[in-house]
Amino acid sequence: MLYSRLGDSGLIVSRLSFGTMTFTRGAGLAAIAKTELKDAAALVGRALDAGINFFDTADVYSDGESEEVLGQILAGRRDEVVIATKAGWRMHRPLNRSGLSAAHLQWSIDHSLKRLGTDHVDIFIAHRDDVNTPLEETLQALDAIVRAGKARYLGYSNWPAWKVAAALELQRANGWAPFTHGQLLYSLVSRDIEAEFVPLAQRYGLGITAWSPLGGGFLTGKYSRDNMGEADDRLASYDGVPFDREKGFALLDRMREIAAAHGASVAQVALAWVLARPAVSSVIIGATRLHQLDDNLAAVNLALAPDEIAELDALTAGPRGYPGFMIDRIDQPIARALAARPGAPYIPDQA
Repeated sequence: MLYSRLGDSGLIVSRLSFGTMTFTRGAGLAAIAKTELKDAAALVGRALDAGINFFDTADVYSDGESEEVLGQILAGRRDEVVIATKAGWRMHRPLNRSGLSAAHLQWSIDHSLKRLGTDHVDIFIAHRDDVNTPLEETLQALDAIVRAGKARYLGYSNWPAWKVAAALELQRANGWAPFTHGQLLYSLVSRDIEAEFVPLAQRYGLGITAWSPLGGGFLTGKYSRDNMGEADDRLASYDGVPFDREKGFALLDRMREIAAAHGASVAQVALAWVLARPAVSSVIIGATRLHQLDDNLAAVNLALAPDEIAELDALTAGPRGYPGFMIDRIDQPIARALAARPGAPYIPDQA
């Protein structure tokens, strides 16, 4: 296993982390919540043996049962691992059991700690945007949770980039506990974060933990144009990662060739690509079977050649939205001019 700091924090996490969205005691969406205690314990044991020290869950996964199962499995090894949990989505019927208000965040952390069987989580993540709660209220509540010792570090997920930047400036100005990273959707078929979030992370020293690096299972390579899975298959039943399927199948055709050249699987190629991206601290993998986990674990040792990465980049590049295409119109001529005259000052054309 390889390890990295989580952003600019001092927390050391495995480059591959284990996501427990599938863990359940019977609750949750059947296409996702498939892994009960016995099988979950085997998966966590294999992950620990492989050197994974970072486990991710959330209160909303299987209505809290994911936290319960993970907490039970890790009870004897709590000091060896980094546990992240999340809050923000609706939990139960009362009106205030949702969002990022101080009331809900304090309620959420207390219930998550009880389910996990621990007095603190290493990372507490704001799981969604909340347009109804003032940003300052959310940040003060998160700071209070850290100061109370219920969480050590903070993260965000599914926020707009402008709000993250505003939050970071408020945290700095007020001495509040800062975000260390963003948990963001990132894969070869979901590269939206490269426009704003990757530069944001590099500017502020944030890490990125990538969720759904296999595109909701599509990039495992098990699907074809004629077979998109059985009725209870996750991708067929829960289309949570939208992308151009035809473009995706063209990508898979090339990924199979790259995988064969390395003696690897398509999934390993997909994970290796994300692991090589700037600002990525850890890539969240999930599995319901040991052979799936073993295959994913091998990705940490797969180094794609620069030309292979460049080709995958070209195959999956999307159109540059505004203001990106305007920025390119300015930057590209400058780059060409500097390359043509190394060491010479650049004098822009007169308008």
